[in-house]
Amino acid sequence: MSPRPSRLPCIDALKAVSSQLIVLHHLAFYGPMSDTAYRLAPGLVDWLYDYARIAVQVFLVVSGFLAARSLAPHGQLEISQHPLLVLWRRYQKLVVPFAAALLLSIAGAALARQWMVHDSIPAPPGLLQFLAHVTLLHNVLDVDALSAGVWYVAIDLQLFALLLGALWAARAVARGKAPAGAGVSIGIVVLVAVASLFWFNRDAAWDIWALYFFGAYGMGALAYWASNPGRPVLPLLVLGAVTLAALAFDFRLRIAVALATALLLAVARRGGWLERWPRARVIGFFGRISYSVFLVHFPVCLLVNALVSNLAPGQPVLNALGMVAAWALSNVAGALFYRYIESARPLAALRALLGNGRDRASRQSV
Repeated sequence: MSPRPSRLPCIDALKAVSSQLIVLHHLAFYGPMSDTAYRLAPGLVDWLYDYARIAVQVFLVVSGFLAARSLAPHGQLEISQHPLLVLWRRYQKLVVPFAAALLLSIAGAALARQWMVHDSIPAPPGLLQFLAHVTLLHNVLDVDALSAGVWYVAIDLQLFALLLGALWAARAVARGKAPAGAGVSIGIVVLVAVASLFWFNRDAAWDIWALYFFGAYGMGALAYWASNPGRPVLPLLVLGAVTLAALAFDFRLRIAVALATALLLAVARRGGWLERWPRARVIGFFGRISYSVFLVHFPVCLLVNALVSNLAPGQPVLNALGMVAAWALSNVAGALFYRYIESARPLAALRALLGNGRDRASRQSV
């Protein structure tokens, strides 16, 4: 059997488009440029403000799909390491570049504060606030965010932990019996996803916890298992029917987008083009740097807002051009961040060192 490809072009394309929409949403949401440029294209700015943020649902579904692929490709947990070690490695992968991006955001806010006064500029952080972010407890502790979208990083880890815990518990219950273990695992994920769709996702008070988002994340995992070779199409139809029932009960556009993404991934995998389409290098590139673009775009947009608000206050055309420039510079910064931070060898070595340390501790405790 040939090894699974490390890159999936279809997923890269979804991540590339979604990351760009999130950058554009934050440009419409934060800073004075969008307020000044609004009169030129009010419909476009309103759409970016209200709807582009829903692209985050694509990332939730894709994350669930890829988590199922890596943890339990056949429905049952297949990792040999202790679940806490697996969770630690996921934390490292998310937080090492996240911490570097936080430092950039703090520096960017300090500079922007010298040029303009605006609600979008975070206040100077304290040590406890920074530590709350690095430990991904900023939402739970209700501390002010140091950058845009930082809630997602914490939720991603929570969702991974919830799926991993469910799979580990199912394997323990089934005691290693493959068919039974897969059935129990998928059954637990279905139950949690249904609870999220019909209850938790309908109550905004839960939006700091994984249960609020597990409907979309679970759809991604279930789409992967339902599209395994040889599987009948019935599980996909059931997935669609249950989600449509949740939408009929309480329509949420974000859940509709999540369903469309999950079905697209499942159909792409069953049709064999998940790994082959699209082949455009530029799409693959933007897919690879999507997390880096997400992490660093806020300080870039903040600085461009500060500069333009000083040089061209009240000039819609120049502010609109400033928004375009901030979008382009966010991608340049994201590409540089990916090359020198996210995928840099020193940070990879640091992650390996931390992981090896846990491996040795784990072996010694056995």
